[in-house]
Amino acid sequence: MWRATVFTLFPDMFPGPLGVSLAGEALARGLWSIAAHDIRAQGLGRHRAVDDTPAGGGPGMVIRADVLAAALDAGLEADDARPRLLLSPRGAALTQARARALSAGGGVVLVCGRFEGVDERVIAARGLEEVSIGDYVLSGGEIAAMVVLDACVRLLPGVMGKEASGLEESFESGLLEYPHFTRPREWEGREIPEILLSGDHAKIRAWREEEALRITRERRPDLIASLPAKARKTS
Repeated sequence: MWRATVFTLFPDMFPGPLGVSLAGEALARGLWSIAAHDIRAQGLGRHRAVDDTPAGGGPGMVIRADVLAAALDAGLEADDARPRLLLSPRGAALTQARARALSAGGGVVLVCGRFEGVDERVIAARGLEEVSIGDYVLSGGEIAAMVVLDACVRLLPGVMGKEASGLEESFESGLLEYPHFTRPREWEGREIPEILLSGDHAKIRAWREEEALRITRERRPDLIASLPAKARKTS
């Protein structure tokens, strides 16, 4: 079973959206599991304090190294080899390739930051890897953790109806996905491209490749720049 362990100040947020649709069905079938640990359980004093003012001054509060480390130590076995990811806007960007690599392992440990962040010392001391889901700031890492989990869980064997369906999605080939159409054949004066109704699978495949390349050029030229020269050319 692929195991997810989440450390958060808001454990009641989980599984949240992950409890429905594909991820929820897979959870019910035992294809993966999730455990949410409350960082505040290791908080200090009567009020279970988890944060303090930043050293050197400045706005906001910082999650204490001793509190977060105690939460991690209490919730994880010493020999737990799963990647430990700290959701952070300064982290390396989550990619489809990384999600696929994570889904191929035994699971993941996710640490959800809050406030201004966490004490830098615990990041190094507990081997946390910072990961970002985009160039923007959220109120906390919980929603970002759900994004990481959804991206991974849907790739687990048996979760998607057709295993091959995930291989032609955006980013799997380095390109955005080609356009999709379905019935009715004509809708509000707009028709399905004739080639998709031709039954010629070679031509359909070529059309889809060209469309994927066109859309990627228009919307994500940064992805085009990273492709091999041969893949950048249309047929």
